[in-house]
Amino acid sequence: MEKYVINVNGKDREVSALQDMPLLWVLRDLLDMKGTKFGCGQALCGACTVHLDGEAVRSCSLPVSEVGTGKITTIEGLSEDGSHPLQKAWVEHIVPQCGYCQSGQIMNAAALLSRNPSPSESEIEAAMEGNLCRCGTYNRIKDAIVTASKSL
Repeated sequence: MEKYVINVNGKDREVSALQDMPLLWVLRDLLDMKGTKFGCGQALCGACTVHLDGEAVRSCSLPVSEVGTGKITTIEGLSEDGSHPLQKAWVEHIVPQCGYCQSGQIMNAAALLSRNPSPSESEIEAAMEGNLCRCGTYNRIKDAIVTASKSL
């Protein structure tokens, strides 16, 4: 076991973990942060998406040893009270059905809007392509991202 100090949602957190332990399990099991979900474990579905220095990354395939001094933001750190424009738009457009993929969807969309505050529909579709939703709410997700982009 190695000791790591990782910055999660603006706070330094110390954890003891094997160097190849995925960040997902550090967040969920060691730090008891359950917002980031396990989907496929192979970085294919996007349910585990978090930000590392503002970029969307799949936490299921990112070893904690590779985080270094990077700043991690999880769905819990996007806004404490659900006031982020994407979270509001998700509610307005009634995006979630089962809701399982939604934290990853929102985190990927937040990374998109931080680098492109006014994306076209095709840019949204391209950016969100790797985030899967078994319920098929893709049109509502796209509409919510458009709405959020207008209020940023």
